[in-house]
Amino acid sequence: MVALYVVSSEEAAGKTAICAGLGRNLRSEGRKVGYLELLGVDKGNDDAAFMKQVLDLSEDVESLRLPPDDVKNIKETIDKVSLGRDVIIVEGMLGQSADEIARALNARVIAVEAYSGQASSFIDSYKGFGESLLGVVLNKVPVSQLKRVQDEASKQIGATGVNILGVLPEDRALFAITVGELADSIQGKILNNADKSAELVENFMLGAMVVDSGLDYFGRKSNKAAVVRQDRPDMQLAALETSTRCLVLGGSKEPPIYNVLEKAENRGIPIISTENTVIDVVASIEDALSKGRFNQEKKLPKLTEIMKQHLDLQAVL
Repeated sequence: MVALYVVSSEEAAGKTAICAGLGRNLRSEGRKVGYLELLGVDKGNDDAAFMKQVLDLSEDVESLRLPPDDVKNIKETIDKVSLGRDVIIVEGMLGQSADEIARALNARVIAVEAYSGQASSFIDSYKGFGESLLGVVLNKVPVSQLKRVQDEASKQIGATGVNILGVLPEDRALFAITVGELADSIQGKILNNADKSAELVENFMLGAMVVDSGLDYFGRKSNKAAVVRQDRPDMQLAALETSTRCLVLGGSKEPPIYNVLEKAENRGIPIISTENTVIDVVASIEDALSKGRFNQEKKLPKLTEIMKQHLDLQAVL
């Protein structure tokens, strides 16, 4: 049995996405894969539940979550879940017990770091893993900077003797939020078509006074959430004529006018109503996006495409 220990020094670096992609690729090769999450700072996530679904695991979700400071329990659990499996993927945070866990599991360590302007500033944090460190995945690199960062990483990280497993471009679609998550983030209420709450919102547009017609303006982006003031039914109706995942109405307790609600019902587009101002709604959306998680199976095809193009799967698998 092989243990792959996927770690990062900060939350939201993209560990779960990497774990899901690796797990799916291993399964496609006929390997039997297990998963374990070592809960760190963010104990309220659904990563274990998502991975259970992605990898079709038989264990209950709670048994897939363990505290990261109980190395003996982690080793005993791994021994149990590894029965009949070829690979166990362990997801965790870089911390005081990380080196000890890697040694106890005889694990191959994969470091995942979100690009923050420098390609190698985090390398010293992983020296304690020694030869167990399989390599580094530099994640969420702006597409426009991808070639430069690849060259920079090759020189700076390569000079330390650490393998570069991949430099992955940023793709907001991988961390898009659902209609339901959007409603929660802005303290909003879904007024209709609640069955669409699991749909992914890929773009956001703010309804405002523009030179172009509303149709031309909102037609520029698809699969979007259109954020419009409650008192602008003209803009609301225009947004509903285009590819819109949901319509967000801000700044009032009043329900939308009948024509807007009727058109939304007919087109199957949920309306989210919130008393928060449009400015506050935008701030809340930005905050939600910054904390976006890879937690939807609908994102897997895009993830698979990115990993095949930019990750050295042969070195990992």
